[in-house]
Amino acid sequence: MEFTENLSTSRKSAQERASVLANPGFGDFFTDHTAVVDWTSNEGGRDGQWHDARIEPYGPIAMDPAASVLHYGQEIFEGLKAYRHEDGSVWSFRPRANAARLNKSAQRLALPQLDEDVFVDSLKKLVATDVEWVPTGEGEALYLRPFMIATEAFLGVRAAREVSYRVIASPAGNYFGGELKPVAIWVSKDYARAGRGGTGSAKCGGNYAASLIAQLEAEEHGCKQVLFLDSFNDNAVEELGGMNVFFVTKDQKLITPALTGTILEGVTRSSVIQLAKDRGMEVEERKITLDEWRDGIGSGEITEAFACGTAAVITPIGVLKNGDELIGNESAPAGEVTMSIREELLGIQLGTVEDRHGWLERLA
Repeated sequence: MEFTENLSTSRKSAQERASVLANPGFGDFFTDHTAVVDWTSNEGGRDGQWHDARIEPYGPIAMDPAASVLHYGQEIFEGLKAYRHEDGSVWSFRPRANAARLNKSAQRLALPQLDEDVFVDSLKKLVATDVEWVPTGEGEALYLRPFMIATEAFLGVRAAREVSYRVIASPAGNYFGGELKPVAIWVSKDYARAGRGGTGSAKCGGNYAASLIAQLEAEEHGCKQVLFLDSFNDNAVEELGGMNVFFVTKDQKLITPALTGTILEGVTRSSVIQLAKDRGMEVEERKITLDEWRDGIGSGEITEAFACGTAAVITPIGVLKNGDELIGNESAPAGEVTMSIREELLGIQLGTVEDRHGWLERLA
């Protein structure tokens, strides 16, 4: 599919870009362009055609007030990064895994499948157009947000027959800001992120919207993130609001909750599992409960806990706040295994560590 170009006539100046890149934050600023591909069904059926692939100026989306996405939440998204390497080239990390997950989410939300090559090409076209926005600072990258929304104007409850796929980009620094250190996590007792048979394994906005009230509760208790449990399954650990969870045991075993349909299959999660196996570590994907976490910290069986995701990469967990109870130590340093895997993963992404699994794909 060929992308046409309608380039912005009001791009940010070099001085304006430099001001943004000096302190990009996360998700606060956006590049000058967006990639777009539209889809229309064939005579109202499931089959349809993607068309009008284009690069156009970043700006508001003109949308009918009756668009399906506004009323029934028929939308999905992805998140990945573009990294500047030492030679000036720009690379992404496992973009085809993101393409596969987008299509898995699309199936669950009754949205059309997007060809993997079109997904990757949309990233390449956008990054090539806005390559000057890719940061060079330590720990910084250009965050890419592909998303798909139902744009057909109607109020009947059915799958939309008109859809738009888009990609926007935002220069990004450290997700939690400042120096990397173990974070405090709030245990949600009253709210669930997803349920059996629901959309937990899909990356859709509704999952995140459902987590926000618990996130506000976490912030009120001085926590950066919230942990969701399965209260109908012995308070089994599921995931954080936007990250998967891992544990390191005293005998160097890595444990993470099994994917049961309510947990998002993170690209960073699967990468961590592979890197751990490369080191000869035993990896267990299984049920782990809040009680096991508490007891494991208390006995020394669990020596480290960390969370991972595209935005934050790998973040050590210092303490869980469960009401008046603290599990862990707020002043504990980041674990050795946690930081070692984090450094290896970042090294691969930045091109300073060998990419043994062919995970990198050049964008510009």
